[in-house]
Amino acid sequence: MKLEIKNISKTFDEKMVLNNFSMEIEKGECVGLIGPNGAGKSTLIKIISDIMFPNNGEVLLNGVKVSKLKEEIGYLPQYPNFFHWMTAKETLMFMGQLSGLKKEGLLAAIPEILAKVGLKDDENSKVSIFSGGMKQRLGIAQALLHKPSLLIMDEPVSALDPVGRREVLNLIKEIKKDTTILLSTHILSDAEEICERFIIIKNGIKVEDAPITELLKRNSNNQIQLTITANDLNWLDTVRSLPYVENVEMIGHKVKIKVKSIEKNKNKLLESALMHDVNLTHFEMYSETLEDIFLKLVVQK
Repeated sequence: MKLEIKNISKTFDEKMVLNNFSMEIEKGECVGLIGPNGAGKSTLIKIISDIMFPNNGEVLLNGVKVSKLKEEIGYLPQYPNFFHWMTAKETLMFMGQLSGLKKEGLLAAIPEILAKVGLKDDENSKVSIFSGGMKQRLGIAQALLHKPSLLIMDEPVSALDPVGRREVLNLIKEIKKDTTILLSTHILSDAEEICERFIIIKNGIKVEDAPITELLKRNSNNQIQLTITANDLNWLDTVRSLPYVENVEMIGHKVKIKVKSIEKNKNKLLESALMHDVNLTHFEMYSETLEDIFLKLVVQK
């Protein structure tokens, strides 16, 4: 099920929240949609899910308007809202019938889906006693109940404690084996663990769209990270003047230095430090993380 988002724009009270936004997701992909708060992630997800309508543009599934294929989409909001007096089984029965599924089919499907999300032994327990992680897993169960081709999740782990987060992350890893996923999150370490491709959004505009391997390769060449003491900060003026140094970035006592060639220049840089009697407490080849790239794209520009 191919998802195409074409030139979507959305305004609220004359404020542009999404500005001519386009992207595509191929069948079988697990894509992370990341951006700072207010970037337009949740608005975009609601438009894709046909919960909200854009001012301009269109959303297509296999070339058909999403409004005509809503049954192919599973949607998990950031805060799933359930009736606490219902049991897990009753919740899924209620949600399934609202979606137009027949009772007979639901009676067969609900035990299977509860087992898949790790709630097999809790089908007759009331939602009121569920932990945050259990509620989120129940939310995933209702999103998967009608066997959608595309699963859309809005901040699925941001409100959970570490145990709940790990439960849900492991579940998503299993689900993505046979379901296309679009996942919005601001917890970048979790996104990096799950997603193979990232779309970065800022102020309603797409600023990056690439596989994680390409992002890391493109942004991690020829960098060295070292830690020095406050007494050695003057040495950085010398470093900046070295012909093989392209950039010096200082964060506290940590220094990131980009050189023309790691293999040719790392020893020269170390020799310079020793020559100037610099007290090096840390020296390593540095590879940027997804968080580094994210901050560079959405904060430092």
